[in-house]
Amino acid sequence: MKIYDVLILGAGASGLMCASHLDKKLSVAIVDVNGKIAQKLKISGGSKCNITNVEVSQNNYDGDSEFISAVLDNFSKEDLLNYLYINGVEPVIRKNRYYFCKDSSEEIINIFRKNISHVEMFLNRDIVEVKKSDDFFEVKTLKEVLIAKRVVVATGGKSYKELGASDIGLVIAKSFGIKVKEFTPALVGLTVQKEQFWMKELSGLSCLVTVKVDDKILKEELLFAHKGISGPAVLSASLYWQKGNIAIDFLPECNILELIKDSKKLLSSVIPLPKRLSKAILEALQVEDIECKKISNDIKEKLVRIHAYEFAPAGNFGFSKAEVSRGGVITNELNPYTMEALDVKNLYFIGEVVDVTGELGGYNFQWAFSSGYVCAKGINGGQS
Repeated sequence: MKIYDVLILGAGASGLMCASHLDKKLSVAIVDVNGKIAQKLKISGGSKCNITNVEVSQNNYDGDSEFISAVLDNFSKEDLLNYLYINGVEPVIRKNRYYFCKDSSEEIINIFRKNISHVEMFLNRDIVEVKKSDDFFEVKTLKEVLIAKRVVVATGGKSYKELGASDIGLVIAKSFGIKVKEFTPALVGLTVQKEQFWMKELSGLSCLVTVKVDDKILKEELLFAHKGISGPAVLSASLYWQKGNIAIDFLPECNILELIKDSKKLLSSVIPLPKRLSKAILEALQVEDIECKKISNDIKEKLVRIHAYEFAPAGNFGFSKAEVSRGGVITNELNPYTMEALDVKNLYFIGEVVDVTGELGGYNFQWAFSSGYVCAKGINGGQS
């Protein structure tokens, strides 16, 4: 039976980046549940793939900041862009922040196809379990048993079940006694309490806001939805919210008291938001839609809450609507310079299966690429 030098479990962003950078002298195989590689890369960002962000630091992630910083320092945004450039792909910047493939996510997928042409592929494989016997790992699928000297777990999280997402990576980790944090939905819309049901009635409307969760302030679009609130600002906020209050500033670029000053118009006409939204916010603040010149100091105090509308979400939209999963293999179980498990030699964890989750905007792909590269570098340097 063939013994592989490296078996990579998962043909997503982290697994493919790892495979691309492994020494070509190594015998490498990739195992994936899907029939084609890079399925999440393919559909992300409207099939144009938000690869990374103009500004990337550990502050854009939920997780151990020192661990994250060590990985990003080893393969930064600049390193990623350079890798793409030398492989013939020049991403474009949208909204002055987000790097996307110019035409299609196939651009970046084709890089991987070219750079892993020597790698054996075991697709349409459900992984059952991973065992270690002496110095070798046995990876059991529903179709065969594969043997390897090293195993890289790049199986992702639980979001995108239609693409075969599962918690198999955590099952593998736990079978080796490695501590994990169970997956929960992240980058996901938030449901609302009865007092905020007015938001659901505005489904389809959007506006620029800042959302404050603890010490995090996120400025982006908010989208009102049938279930509650969504949009980029809320998705990123969901990463940091677990329970308790959040606060929304519906006018982050204006001051409501300045807007009403010396105006003879109705309040709802002065507020620079869609009329339906202006009226709904006034009603939520228990402020009558009157002429600005008639506003009392008591009303002004209520109006100021438009900059800090505070409430506790009821929950989130769940895994079916989540962009990624929060949780994973606890980072203090791993070496940040190799991604190897500290207590299980030659077993590695990369990408979303690790307890590091980024905000919306290319951060999770950056993490996947960075951790995949660091892992490959660690394996290349540790060959015997």
